Amino acid sequence: MRVLLIEDEVLLAEQIADGLRDQGMAVDLSADGVDGLHKAGTNRYDVIVLDRDLPSLHGDQVCAALAGSGDRRILMLTAAGETADRVAGLTLGADDYLSKPFAFAELVLRIRALARRANNAPRVLRRGRLTFDTARRVVTRDDRVIPLTTKEMAVLEILMTANGAVVSAEDLLERAWDEHADPFSAAVRVTIARLRRKLGSPPLIETVVGAGYRL
Repeated sequence: MRVLLIEDEVLLAEQIADGLRDQGMAVDLSADGVDGLHKAGTNRYDVIVLDRDLPSLHGDQVCAALAGSGDRRILMLTAAGETADRVAGLTLGADDYLSKPFAFAELVLRIRALARRANNAPRVLRRGRLTFDTARRVVTRDDRVIPLTTKEMAVLEILMTANGAVVSAEDLLERAWDEHADPFSAAVRVTIARLRRKLGSPPLIETVVGAGYRL
């Protein structure tokens, strides 16, 4: 899952981003509305977490510009927490609204719920005897729990939600890594190899030469 966090409080943004990365999400940061709008139009995100009171371009304008475009979902995260503020934010096109201060666990759950809506995916993904509870972050095969790293889980989730379709290495890199990922690195290939080995036999991940990978 790839998230764009548009927040001008640098320390808070870094704390949130670090926490979300620990949860297996790829996170890009933006500190103002103009840059955030540019990144949202340049990269593919599952969820955009958007502050309202932003420099250069107000969060309301960013939300209005992004609402309804693409499959991404918008979560407003702001100190403006009155009922009228929530109504205004949702009217602008936000899909969810969370006021500051907030519980980080709740933020994670709301982001995951929005991502599932964006991808039309259930909470528990299943492919044959392989299951992935995306809320509990537990992967099992034949009822055996498989310990995976956060990045391996991110790649597996993308492959499982593709429902047997081929996913290119470029698409995996774009959705499971952040904007600082090296497009010429072997990160996807190495992660797929580790994931294939951990999932066991018979192999579940197929390499489609010249196209990508599918489960």
